Amino acid sequence: MKKIIFLLLVFISINFIFSPAFSADNKNLQFKKQPEIQQVKPKKPVKIKLKRLAEGKYTWDITGDDVGEIVRTDRRLIKLLKIE
Repeated sequence: MKKIIFLLLVFISINFIFSPAFSADNKNLQFKKQPEIQQVKPKKPVKIKLKRLAEGKYTWDITGDDVGEIVRTDRRLIKLLKIE
């Protein structure tokens, strides 16, 4: 008896979940494109490969998509490492 009740509840819940996808009201569904949402892209971080030479000096390779962010990162590294 418990097994039948369990199967009945599972069937009802599956039917409830998938019923909007198979209903006759699919004609009323409307999808709109929102260009402001399509153009939002997450910023990719700047990647830094910091290397220390045998003399104690530092060098680095900076990669990224935003040139302005690369320049700011380079200036900040120069300032933090006190390189002139």
